[in-house]
Order: sequence, then structure tokens, then C-alpha cells
Amino acid sequence: MLDTTLLIDVANGLPAARTVFGALFEQPHDLYTCDAVTAEALSGGSDEQREYVHSLLAVLEYLATAPEAARWAGESRRRRGQTSHRTLGDALIGGTAWFSGATVITRNPDDFVAQGIPVLTY
Repeated sequence: MLDTTLLIDVANGLPAARTVFGALFEQPHDLYTCDAVTAEALSGGSDEQREYVHSLLAVLEYLATAPEAARWAGESRRRRGQTSHRTLGDALIGGTAWFSGATVITRNPDDFVAQGIPVLTY
């Protein structure tokens, strides 16, 4: 599961992100995005950056948030005492990753690690 940070960093030309992104396509993995990543990644940036993010999203498999994943995300937030809107996206990404057995690839691993989600950082 590619986190929003990776897509934005690739669109912004961050060398480490582009290296990781390219390497992921050289390996036999399913590469996912989800509702929360898509919404977050397209909610900011210039027209050019959003167009680039659209092209990145187009090559990923889209996973809709299953009801079980959403319930898991809500429980995860409640257990950790995190009810801020800022943590909702990461909880949903984590829930979708949990439900699908995916690893989250991110520059900001803390929220996912706290949820017990496997993480690959760059």
C-alpha cells in the first residue's frame, strides 16, 4: 500500500521516493492505493503535480475500504486515543492495509507502526 507521502514525494521529485517507487515496479508485488490515499494525494498541489499524481495512481491497484477495514480503523483510533481529523486518513490507510495484508510504504511510519501495520520506509 503506497502511502500519500510516497506519491507526493515522487510528484515533487524527491530522489529517495523516486528510487523506491521505481524499485517497487521491478519486483513481483501488487501495488495498492486506497480511498484515503487517493483523496489525500489529490487534495493539494499545483495542477501539474495533481496531474502527475493522477498518472501514478493509474498504475496502482485500487482497494476500496472494506467495512471490516473501516471498523478496524475506528477501533485502532479509539484504542490510541486519536480522534483528530488529521489521524483519520492514516487510520483508514492502516485499516485497508491490515484487511488486505499489505505493507505500507511511507516516509512517516509512526502512525502505522503504532497500529501494528508492517511498514517500509524511505
